Amino acid sequence: MPGNGNVGTAETAQNKAVEYIGPGKVEVRTIDFPALELRPGPGVPPRNAGRLCPHGVILKVVATNICGSDQHMVRGRTTAPAGLVLGHEITGQVVEKGRDVEYVDVGDLVSVPFNIACGRCRMCKEGNTHVCLNVNPERPGGAYGYVDMGGWVGGQADYVMSPYADWNLLRFPDRDQAMDKILDLAMLADIFPTGYHGCHTAGVTSGSTVYIAGAGPVGLAAAASAYLLGAAVVIVGDMNTRRLEQARSFGCETVDLTEDATLADQIEQILGVPEVDAAVDCVGFEAKGSGEEGPTEQPATVLNSIMEVTRAAGKLGIPGLYVTDDPGASEEAARHGSLSIRIGQGWAKAHQFSTGQCPVMRYNRGLMEAILHDRVQIAKAVNATVLPLEEAPNGYEDFDRGEAKKFVLDPHGMLAGKTP
Repeated sequence: MPGNGNVGTAETAQNKAVEYIGPGKVEVRTIDFPALELRPGPGVPPRNAGRLCPHGVILKVVATNICGSDQHMVRGRTTAPAGLVLGHEITGQVVEKGRDVEYVDVGDLVSVPFNIACGRCRMCKEGNTHVCLNVNPERPGGAYGYVDMGGWVGGQADYVMSPYADWNLLRFPDRDQAMDKILDLAMLADIFPTGYHGCHTAGVTSGSTVYIAGAGPVGLAAAASAYLLGAAVVIVGDMNTRRLEQARSFGCETVDLTEDATLADQIEQILGVPEVDAAVDCVGFEAKGSGEEGPTEQPATVLNSIMEVTRAAGKLGIPGLYVTDDPGASEEAARHGSLSIRIGQGWAKAHQFSTGQCPVMRYNRGLMEAILHDRVQIAKAVNATVLPLEEAPNGYEDFDRGEAKKFVLDPHGMLAGKTP
């Protein structure tokens, strides 16, 4: 048996998974059943290949979401290799545990932080699980199914291996209660903590006025988080009218960035002043600006605009993804992660910036309790929509067209009939 684990399912079980084939294309293919080992494969650094994981578990995937970060790869905007198994938003049931796993048991229903962390290094001990020093030999930080993040196999699959299980996994205390709220709990792996992190690091608190750039799933999660933190007014900006309508569905004010009026002018129409206390960038490096020929890619436009509309001494949360290499960028500098940011404006206004991936473990337990005790309806806010795993390619296409939905893949039919 792999890793001398306690086996709860047959190793010969089918394992279908969503693979990145090339720009604009994903397919559902049969892959090997996971073992308690990181086998060689697409995107796996040589120094990680063959890494034994007796501290890991095998999960039967209950829910796994399509993320905007996945879309960056699928659009060909990263150096992701063909054959990479996608998926870093995972909720699952433990079916096998390694010999070193003490506190997670077969049958447990768990949320899997998208950050893979060892729990042993300096960064993990300081709570910076998003930049663990031991799970990726090429740079700080690891994740499932993502380019340059250690090669850990993604979870848009029937089954997936999760290492360092005692440290990483968040166990739901009551299975029946969890399944009743499973679409909400499925957001704990990434977008709910990520949106919350963006607002928390931007200093959102009771009575804050907040601007959220982007009405995709992370932006909507940030907006819901801002209200959870006590914001008085949450303004969401986007060019997609369907997504702006979704933001309004739970009380947000909105600005349509295709209109002629400036962002500051539209904010002033709402608040009476052209600035907010805090701003959150939930767009990232594929940002677009309005021009005479319609929206064009301007990767620094969101960062510059949120500096413009955030008050002096305000804070900017930047959970939106920025990359070190972008082969599809329209500008040479942007292909290497260099953007034309007006840092002088931020300096002059004494802004504070917070960037990087969300350290999910810092927030997920508290957000789980907020879900279980009906303090937030995050699945409704992001319009969680269930699809069978086999329909993942359609989900990617619809998401790329700007549908106002958060697609949740259902590999085993355990989400049948579930709606927000």
